Amino acid sequence: MPVRIYRPTSAGRRNMSVLRKDTLHSGGPERGLVAPLASRAGRNAQGKITVRHRGGGNKRQYRIVDFRREKDGVPAVVAAIEYDPNRSAHIALLHYRDGEKRYILAPVGLHKGATVESGPAADIRPGNALPLERIPTGTVIHNIELKPGHGGQLCRAAGVEAQLVAKEGNFAHVLLPSREVRLVRLECRATVGQVGNTDHENVRVGKAGRSRHLGWRPAVRGSVMNPVDHPHGGGEGKAPRGRHPMTPWGKPARGTRTRARSKPSNRYIVKRRYA
Repeated sequence: MPVRIYRPTSAGRRNMSVLRKDTLHSGGPERGLVAPLASRAGRNAQGKITVRHRGGGNKRQYRIVDFRREKDGVPAVVAAIEYDPNRSAHIALLHYRDGEKRYILAPVGLHKGATVESGPAADIRPGNALPLERIPTGTVIHNIELKPGHGGQLCRAAGVEAQLVAKEGNFAHVLLPSREVRLVRLECRATVGQVGNTDHENVRVGKAGRSRHLGWRPAVRGSVMNPVDHPHGGGEGKAPRGRHPMTPWGKPARGTRTRARSKPSNRYIVKRRYA
């Protein structure tokens, strides 16, 4: 999907670009596949801020996307490719032969009128979901499960893709976009193809107001704060940090591993992304 660049009629327009939506569905979402989405502004159930710099933004409805793809043997026709305000990827509305409707992530090459299917007997085509044991080695995949039946958790953002590089015993070796190689059980499902909306990374926000529409609030640098508010604060003029970079809570901000050593999934990582 091409990127549209505006004429520099103002300072905000000069550096702004958007994705053209000519090929997307122009109407609203499927009424039976939306749910209310409350704005939590980065706060948890206790009302404490757990994600900084969030708040405001436009109201949105959540689109119920089928990440499990367990409706085996029932073909579906793509009725529309739609915009989803809750994710970077576009979504496809499927009309199944038995009358049911569902949303899925729209991969590259999927278009209105195409037929998709899920299950062990499905063909190796973009949009079809199969167990990893049924997918040939070297195939590009996305929406990968980590536990059988739990639904896809890996590779769901716009433009990302993973590759099935090998099969050994009960596990498949999957090369992730981060260049990490991970073991995934062969019973887990994945969808064939690369996630669509590949030009998402080429979009430039252009102005602060557009970030506010997306729910992002300003991020203040620690060096311009007072010492009571941040370890980098204080000093006369533009003072250097005077110490190693720290988080607002005094923890090292660079070069320190934050992954728990006892994390159960560590043993499924064959090759680290930074190795």
